[in-house]
Amino acid sequence: MIDETTPPRVDSEVGPLRAVLLHRPGNELKRLTPRNNDQLLFDSIPWVDRAQAEHDAFADVLRSRGVEVLLLADALRTALEDDRAHAAGVHAAVDDRRLGVDLADSLRSHLSGVSSAGLAEVLMAGMTFEELPSAEGASLVRMMNHPHDFAVDPLPNLLFTRDSSAWIADRVAISSLTMPARRRETAVLDLIYAYHPYFRHAARAYGAHSAPIEGGDVMLLAPGVLAIGVGERTTAAGAESLARSVFADGIAHTVLAVPIEQSRATMHLDTVCTMVDADAVVMYPLARDSLTAFTIRPTGDGGVKVAGPTPFLTAAAEAMEIERLRVIDTGLDPVTAEREQWDDGNNTLALAPGVVVGYERNVETNERLEAAGIEVLPIAGSELGSGRGGPRCMSCPVRRDPLH
Repeated sequence: MIDETTPPRVDSEVGPLRAVLLHRPGNELKRLTPRNNDQLLFDSIPWVDRAQAEHDAFADVLRSRGVEVLLLADALRTALEDDRAHAAGVHAAVDDRRLGVDLADSLRSHLSGVSSAGLAEVLMAGMTFEELPSAEGASLVRMMNHPHDFAVDPLPNLLFTRDSSAWIADRVAISSLTMPARRRETAVLDLIYAYHPYFRHAARAYGAHSAPIEGGDVMLLAPGVLAIGVGERTTAAGAESLARSVFADGIAHTVLAVPIEQSRATMHLDTVCTMVDADAVVMYPLARDSLTAFTIRPTGDGGVKVAGPTPFLTAAAEAMEIERLRVIDTGLDPVTAEREQWDDGNNTLALAPGVVVGYERNVETNERLEAAGIEVLPIAGSELGSGRGGPRCMSCPVRRDPLH
């Protein structure tokens, strides 16, 4: 059980990890087909049983290092036991614009009577027109859709819990997700943070309906210092909105807005680099010299001042008040570096300073980390990686010890 006596708080990327939110792959992945996997943001059709086994092994590695694991599906079911959450969950599942008023009313009535477990399953795995409850009268919407079309979309990307929310100090930022296939994830996380006993009194750091920002672009370089990637998923407006929010709350003094290439391979900042120690990152070599940052700081009267751009590594070291940020490259030669970056070699999850979880297939990157004094705990990811995400993407830390 998650320790409910200690409030959630995360001040860094590498402080000893104590509690984390994961999502074990479920029936939502079984909804993927060659017809819809691109739309649902997967590069291939995962073998679900193997993905579940790989994820179970990942969770076991975390538990073996003293990390408490909260599973999203369990948390959602618990939250939906509250009548208010159940009503909000029904509202989130049913889209009048897609179903039309009559069919939407029928589905809303049906879902209002299902258990918290049943509603959680619909919110995560979706519902096809074939699975809709039978109703009296004709429905053009039902007749004109294929039985296997989705009346309620599944959320296969729930696996990547880092993107949908991120903890900054003692506050949670629920993301404003960019891609249509992921937007309803916001409602699921909203329910968990509002109604699960462990999170019920959690303060919010950012409005989920503000400009687009995703947790994979948010990196806590040090207490009070954030880096925010601006690219395919997070806009400049989103980065500025989050910066203003954390300044107003007094939980950060510097935000670095980091432009990244808008491509599938570099969809988030954590596909380019992640922290592996208090003063070290693993980074895609091509980004080492090209990555820049705009430095944002509060003016003291509610405004912000923006400087730059300057080289990211220089701006980060200055904001962190260290001499330099050590860089460990992904691979030695350009081909290996590109392959291992694509396979999330940069996307590591730190369990403590100098201890990270990484995919076992990124052999050269892991060897370079070990040579630099970083302990790597390897996990399998042949199926988990089909949605383009590594251990950091698949984990939302909710409690870390402070760095000393």
